[in-house]
Amino acid sequence: MNKSFIPMLTVALVVVVLSFPLMVFLNAQSAQRLLDRGAELPCGSALSCAFNLRSPVIPAPNQLLEDFPKAFFPLTDPNSIPFHGFFTALATVLGLLLAGVVGLGLAVLLTVSRAFERAVLPWLVASQTVPVIAIAPMLAVVLGSNGVQGLLPKVLISAYIAFFPIAVGVAKGLKSPDLLQVDLMRTYNASSVQMFAKLRFPASVPFLFTAFKIAMTAALIGAIVSESSTITDAGLGRLLSENSRASDSRSLWLVMFGSAALGIALVALVGVVERLVTPWRRVR
Repeated sequence: MNKSFIPMLTVALVVVVLSFPLMVFLNAQSAQRLLDRGAELPCGSALSCAFNLRSPVIPAPNQLLEDFPKAFFPLTDPNSIPFHGFFTALATVLGLLLAGVVGLGLAVLLTVSRAFERAVLPWLVASQTVPVIAIAPMLAVVLGSNGVQGLLPKVLISAYIAFFPIAVGVAKGLKSPDLLQVDLMRTYNASSVQMFAKLRFPASVPFLFTAFKIAMTAALIGAIVSESSTITDAGLGRLLSENSRASDSRSLWLVMFGSAALGIALVALVGVVERLVTPWRRVR
């Protein structure tokens, strides 16, 4: 096993150990209430029922292990989590690419024009205070009235959530060179294009990939929320909505674990691209 995974797995193990008593306590309470109402449960006591409830507050490890194979395999099953995760990942990546184009353009404008920064930056900040759960249905209605459905609304919502950290992070990187470095470029009579190409853009690379990692998680959240708020045939957000309406807590937890694993994989993908683009840097 790669040693880099040991700390992550250690944290996961600690979380499982600490959450186990909470799971037993909450499920036992729920089971006791059912027994007090005269419900017939396939167990003798509230404590033993904590591991066998049909709709537990927190699923027991044995229940998750029991449901895992049918929830994740076969991978191409239309009801499997990986199948729906593929469509969520597609919307997330496309949304991130669109957010990258918009964010990089805004970052350049924020760097070259103080007037643009003073006029636009407060509105960019304000745009991020509007809950995505409110924007998603409105955007779905507007686009749906014009016959636009499916992948595009999810991509737009993901991009809307993800462009801000890219714009702000890259703008910070473009402004990071020292004044002495900028003055030296001016001494050499460098043009604005040369200033960006040879000084500002190279200096912004560490900020760029950090911003993209943050934006990737934001884009994933946007994609999942949009799937739960818009009409879509596939996606983790759709699974979450369906299982929530059915009060299937066991499936809900498995979908959440799948979403977390997808987020880790997508951020790791950005890290791989960073290593390929900047081989001279040691990424920690």
